[in-house]
Amino acid sequence: MKKELEIIYKIQKDISVLSSVLTLLDWDQKTYMPEDANRGRAEQTSSILKIIHEKFMSEELYKAVKRLHNPRNLNKLKKKDQIIIKRLYKDVLDARKIPTEFVEELAKTSTIATMAWQKAKEKNDFKIFAPWLKKLVKLKRQESKYIGIKGHIYNSLLDEFEEGMTVEKIKPIFDKLKEELIQLLKEIKKTRTYKIQKNTVRGKKYSITKQKKLSENIINLMTLPPTKSRLDMSSHPFTLGLSYDDIRITTRYDETNPFESLTSTIHEAGHCLYQLGLPREFEYTVIGGPASIGLHESQSKFWENMIGKNIWFWNYYFSTFKKEYREELKNVVLRDFYKDINMVKPGTNRVMADEVTYCLHVILRFELELELIEGKLRIDDLPKAWKKKMKEFLGVVPKNDREGVLQDIHWGLGAFGYFPTYAIGVIYASQLFDCLKKEKPSIKKQIEKGNFKPVVDWLKEHVHKYGRILTADQIIKKTCRKGLDPDFFIQYLRNKYLELYK
Repeated sequence: MKKELEIIYKIQKDISVLSSVLTLLDWDQKTYMPEDANRGRAEQTSSILKIIHEKFMSEELYKAVKRLHNPRNLNKLKKKDQIIIKRLYKDVLDARKIPTEFVEELAKTSTIATMAWQKAKEKNDFKIFAPWLKKLVKLKRQESKYIGIKGHIYNSLLDEFEEGMTVEKIKPIFDKLKEELIQLLKEIKKTRTYKIQKNTVRGKKYSITKQKKLSENIINLMTLPPTKSRLDMSSHPFTLGLSYDDIRITTRYDETNPFESLTSTIHEAGHCLYQLGLPREFEYTVIGGPASIGLHESQSKFWENMIGKNIWFWNYYFSTFKKEYREELKNVVLRDFYKDINMVKPGTNRVMADEVTYCLHVILRFELELELIEGKLRIDDLPKAWKKKMKEFLGVVPKNDREGVLQDIHWGLGAFGYFPTYAIGVIYASQLFDCLKKEKPSIKKQIEKGNFKPVVDWLKEHVHKYGRILTADQIIKKTCRKGLDPDFFIQYLRNKYLELYK
């Protein structure tokens, strides 16, 4: 079996290294690449993708994995090798279910669809995007049939991003969460505090240079090693892991809203810490990556919301923040500042949404995706359905398609099944925060002193170190002794926001 193991490890390493090169090209394209370099970058990217696909779909890899996965051989392997073979076997089988010509057609269609989406958003005209969205929905239905996970047709699409999650599991959770969030929003809107709330921080002019200084300060507090990470600027903040020792994050700056760069930086730094904490012994293997998109999102939301929007954090950090903006915040006290950063204000934009309304944006998209994949909703009726749900969920209606149905790029990319992971991540984050507080009662004092290392260490031990050894659901159950449960998030919100808006 030595020969098969050598083949498996070599091909995994080749794929991992090539994927890192691909990631570097992506990072460069989103940050510093010259505008006219797009055509050349497309050629570079497609060539590497082709090589990766050929290696992963090779008969050599398939035969080696299949032989070692046989119980007679599997039980003779070391524990580490067994873990890799089990995971790789599932990944390879899933990939081989989908014909190569279908993969090529889907890739080509999503590329054109993305360009159509960009043009449609620019011109504020859904009709430009609609024909390509129809093709993508048809292709994603076919992809789901190829993969063939039991139950709802959407399950195969969801599993790509959140392994083991199904419509049968997630829909009751989202239904309950939606009902509770709408009710909480109604309660908040009735309060006098809500009716008279106003911005005390936003709207003034804040130096971008000082915002960059604070962003650097934040990532140092969060213990991001400067020798393994870097912070840059982009219009849409992101995190990309090139290797175990090279994680790139970006943030964005708004002169009138200093919270924008602060929360974006904390959010992406949370992603970065997860990447840095993945199991080093599984480098260059399928186990070395994150357990799921939802768990990855839980790490960013944990830091952005549970820490970055917590009064404990601002008891420590407000003086540092105010020192940079003495004039702008001259008459602003901590209590008003804290209310401002946590202000509840229903809007049409998902990315800019507050904690109370954010998941309603996500559930709206999930419900529409289900109807599209089920064939219950016509593409041409999508803008109208979007506005109807926005009114029902949030009490606001988009003025046009640009801030409504054309808001996100995900459908243009063909990423059906991705949206639910945003809400799953938020729920996981609240469960992890609850566990952290119970296991470490002193964590409040540590945060108020600006010591975030205990938080980082706890997350490494309970989440990061597993990589893909366990699924996200298994990691949460192991850590919190309970799987995905919206009650933790609902209680967290009620405790925090009914106090803020009492």
